[in-house]
Amino acid sequence: MRVTVRFVSNVTSRLDAKGRVSIPAPFRSVLGRDGFDGLYCYPAIDRPAIDAGGNALMAEIEALIERYPPYSEAREQFSTALYGTSETLTIDGEGRVILSDALKKHAGITETATFVGLGHKFQIWEPNRFRRELAEATRRVRGLRKRLGSQKAARMPGARE
Repeated sequence: MRVTVRFVSNVTSRLDAKGRVSIPAPFRSVLGRDGFDGLYCYPAIDRPAIDAGGNALMAEIEALIERYPPYSEAREQFSTALYGTSETLTIDGEGRVILSDALKKHAGITETATFVGLGHKFQIWEPNRFRRELAEATRRVRGLRKRLGSQKAARMPGARE
């Protein structure tokens, strides 16, 4: 049985004087098992964060793009948005990367960065922005859970209509 290793948790790290930031060791371990040499990054399309990962992330992007016919407008737009803004960063021997100015600007990162596991990929956030995002996501999930719980209860035998 093959066990899929995922990016989980969140860790905040400080950028050093040269602008390098350490990728958390558990994240580097997942990248190593994934077989990707480096770090694939691009500005998240719908969040002020950086999407990052390895082969699993690339496979998901390729599957998304392949849903659309070759040369279709949607395929071209997804390709431009995801491949056209992506970068492959080199991880040094101590597990650090240098985020480009464009990536840092998109995410609002200056002195510290928060790495957030999302399963097949992770995101890199400015810490205060991540705290707000986490609070909003938690609020929405709680609301969704309540709605789903009500729907499930309504479908139970003997439930009132």
